[in-house]
Amino acid sequence: HLWGRPYECDKCQECFSQKKTLLIHQRMHSGRSGRVLWCSYSGKTFSHPSNLIRHQRTHTGERPYQCNECPKRF
Repeated sequence: HLWGRPYECDKCQECFSQKKTLLIHQRMHSGRSGRVLWCSYSGKTFSHPSNLIRHQRTHTGERPYQCNECPKRF
């Protein structure tokens, strides 16, 4: 899992690009996260709403951003 994500969770093997993101994620396993958000499509959990929204786009195919130079959407 070295594709720019060298920090691996020892509980679920999910990988992160930043150590601080891993530490936030690990709080979910310890029950100290406060609020855990989960994807209704896959069951994957998130501690930040923006990460959940970005992840859910992989399921819905939503591409909310459009290039200013061409009709391509992202």
